[in-house]
Order: sequence, then C-alpha cells, then structure tokens
Amino acid sequence: MKNVLISGASIGGPALAHWLRHHGFSVTVVERARGMRPGGQAIDVRGPALEVIERMGLGDQLRSFSTNMRGMNVVDADGNELFRSTTHTFSGGDLSSPDVELLRDDLAGMLFDAAEGVEYLFDDTITSIDGTRVTFEKAAPRDFDVVVGADGLHSNVRKLVFGPESEFISHLGMNLAVFTAPNFLGLDHWQTFQQGEVVGGGIMSARANAECRVYMGFNGVTDFDYRDIDAQRALIAEKFADAGWAWPTALKHMWEAPDFHFDSMSQIRMDSWSRGNVVLLGDAGYCGSPLSGQGTSMALVGAYVLAGELAKDPSAAFQRYEEILRPYVVANQDMALKNQANGGAPTEEFAAVVNSLTLPSY
Repeated sequence: MKNVLISGASIGGPALAHWLRHHGFSVTVVERARGMRPGGQAIDVRGPALEVIERMGLGDQLRSFSTNMRGMNVVDADGNELFRSTTHTFSGGDLSSPDVELLRDDLAGMLFDAAEGVEYLFDDTITSIDGTRVTFEKAAPRDFDVVVGADGLHSNVRKLVFGPESEFISHLGMNLAVFTAPNFLGLDHWQTFQQGEVVGGGIMSARANAECRVYMGFNGVTDFDYRDIDAQRALIAEKFADAGWAWPTALKHMWEAPDFHFDSMSQIRMDSWSRGNVVLLGDAGYCGSPLSGQGTSMALVGAYVLAGELAKDPSAAFQRYEEILRPYVVANQDMALKNQANGGAPTEEFAAVVNSLTLPSY
C-alpha cells in the first residue's frame, strides 16, 4: 500500500500528504478547485493538533500567522456596546491559552508548501471508485492502493462509496456565510459581533488589520444549492435586509468578495469511516461543525494518525485509526451540541475535551 490518492486540498488533505510522504508513500491529491481555495473562517489549532504541527517542524510558522486578537465586543442593532472582553473572543476562545488562531487559507497554504513531492490534480474530481481503479472527470483512469476522502462536509468520495449525504448529515439549525472585505470598521486586532433573534454575526480584523473577515449567519433550516453562490448571496441579502448595525455596508462588500463561502452548520456521524480500500478524513467522515471549534484540529490529528497507522501496519490501519481517534471525535462532536445549547459559548468541559487524546508516536 504505497500509492495513495487523496481527494481534497484544504487542511486534512495536504496534512495527510505531508505525513504519507514522510513515511515513504507516493501521494496524489485531486482537488475540484483550480488551485488552493482562498478565504474561509479564522480557525484554531489546539491541544494534540498543536503537537502535530510541532512534529512537522512548523510551530514557529504557524504562530507567525496568528490573528493576534486583543479582544472583542458585542453590540446591538444600533451599534450600542453591550459587552466587551480582552480575555476571550468568540472565534478563538481564551486569549491566554497556547492555542493558535489563524485564517484557514493561511494554514492551507502552509500545509501545501510542507507537502513536498506530492502530485496535485487541480480542476478535477473523482467520478468512480472500483477497488483500486479510480476514474476522473478529466485525468486518465489510474490505480491506487488507498483512496482517502478529505473533501469536506459535502464529500464526493463519501457519496460514491458510502451513499447519499442525507444518510449521515445532521443539520444544527444554523447557517453561516464567511467572506473577506476591506477593514471598513477600522478594527485593530479586534472583533465585533452583533446578535439578533434570527440573524447575526461578526466582523474581525485580519492580516495586520489590512482587511477583515465577515461572518453572517441566520437560524433555521433552509434548502439551498451549496454550489450556487449567487443564490446564496441573494439569500444572505434577503435575511439581513433590515438587520441594522454595519450589515448594509457588509452586504455591499459581500457581492464583490471573491472568496464568499456559505453553508449550513452540520455534523457528519458515521458508524465506520472506511470501506474496502477507501477511508474518510476530517469533515468528510466526522464533521463537528464550526460550533465545535475543533474541525481543523480533528483533521490535523486524523491525518497524523491515519498516515502513521498506514506506515505501521496497512492491514490494520483503518481499524486502528478509528480505535484511536473515535473517542476524541465523538467527544468533540458532542461538545459542539453542548456549545450550541450554551448559546455558542464553550462550556467548562471544552479544555478537557480538546486535550482528551494523547498523540501516538510513529
């Protein structure tokens, strides 16, 4: 099992590619986008995931990309301040912790650069998997010993091998859009949130205050085409039409944002993450939703463990991968539900769950 195909080039895919190359595997990554995807949320690397980054030799680089938030405040629809903190933020949690908050695309780029000797097939996707034979939309068919679905919440690999998304997804009743805009509020390493009964979100400065990331969300289950970006923008515009505060300006920038992303807050729960020579990694197999605050860390830890077990004993790798990782994953998914019940704020159990896995050595 020395020839591995990974579907997805966000976080888990490049991280797995790095570790597989470290263990001597031949690695190909296929990605539907034409290149590394820009944008995305501010994400957090915590607990054992920090150790994974250190073992990659990327700890200092990771910290250099930190958002370096100084704090946050909450305002009402008229912009009146209701709450302020310089010890915690909604996006990153406890500012005194060793956790590192950075932008998703900064981490993805860092991991892409770290995965040397990897073949990338951009602007392509898998159309069928039959044993070792894989067919693509554009590239010629090829054979791979292992196929890994690291292709997110709406995983194509999961659909092809395990069945329709509806069998595994659980919608948490919230929807979120994220995009980049000019720092039109003049925030200085700061984030401001405004929460209404149905709609709300926040704006945080990014990249040394040169820009900001805008979060706009609403409650309720809504049918939408996750590939129709124009329809998603129109949906956000409709929901926030009378929301007040800075949302009219945010909406103007939304229509121009090249990295607009919208999706439901959902979880993926499966009885098994593997079938035959196919295995799932990160959100494709065990999405915790942004409410967990742990999606990135679970993908990084999962990549490290999966690669290590494949190198150690390919015949038992998938079983060991689940045995090691599943308690950690389930605890984090359950914590997301508790966070939701707590109004989105992490519960007191959060730190214990984050650090509930002791990282193996390979």
